[in-house]
Amino acid sequence: MSRTTKLAWGFFSLHVVFTLFGSLAWATLLSGPPPLWLQQEPNATINRLAWAYLGPGTVVFGALAAILHASERFGRRTAWTMFAVASTVALSSELLGTSTGYPFGPYEYTTLLGYRILGLVPFPIPISWYYMLYGSLAILARTLRPSDSSASKWGWAALAGVILTAWDVSMDPAMVNTAHWVWHTAGAYYGMPWSNFAGWLLTGTIVARVMLAFVPPSQWTREVAPTRMPFGIYAINGVMPITICFARGMFWAGVLGTLAMAIPLGLAWRGRRDSL
Repeated sequence: MSRTTKLAWGFFSLHVVFTLFGSLAWATLLSGPPPLWLQQEPNATINRLAWAYLGPGTVVFGALAAILHASERFGRRTAWTMFAVASTVALSSELLGTSTGYPFGPYEYTTLLGYRILGLVPFPIPISWYYMLYGSLAILARTLRPSDSSASKWGWAALAGVILTAWDVSMDPAMVNTAHWVWHTAGAYYGMPWSNFAGWLLTGTIVARVMLAFVPPSQWTREVAPTRMPFGIYAINGVMPITICFARGMFWAGVLGTLAMAIPLGLAWRGRRDSL
């Protein structure tokens, strides 16, 4: 195992640990006013540091795991450039959304996810788009026949946008409930407008198409489909929002979110078995 691969698995392990810890915390200690023992020192300081670094750290570790995984398969330069360009495109969409309400709807981020770029978008947001689309394209690489034509790339991109949007079925209700961001409208789906799904699908499709410009479908199928980490990244990121939804009484968001993410993962697992 190369040093890069070891680092990738190390960051992925931290990503998993932080995600599971955060899921447990939001479902228990952070589900209401903090207990008295958590308000006393040194516990209060630990709690403040956790609030400041847990969320951003979880995302950063996931992004590093995906970048290093890609570096081993596509080369360091391609992997880092693809990450930078894809994250910039995602950031542009988020900046447009928080400034104008398009294409998602009227919303804004709070300070829970750390430093906000231009005072609008927390820095972990665009890089989370990258690694979740990395997992989404890996799922497609297990389930579709590869073709590097322009039409095929757009088809892959659109389907990757759908797989990415499946993540938001539970995540948006969970993150609004925990005050990570706020909707300035009375949306029909747990306070979220339907336009948000359209915004996710549009942005996800565009970002995925950018990533496919760097690495075509045939290379995803050859280099990424046989591996495990991208599927783990996609799956583990469903744990926290689904847990929060069930813990805080948003039953249907939890059920629908579980099904939405389980279907593409199940298809990828079937694709793996069919290839053996």
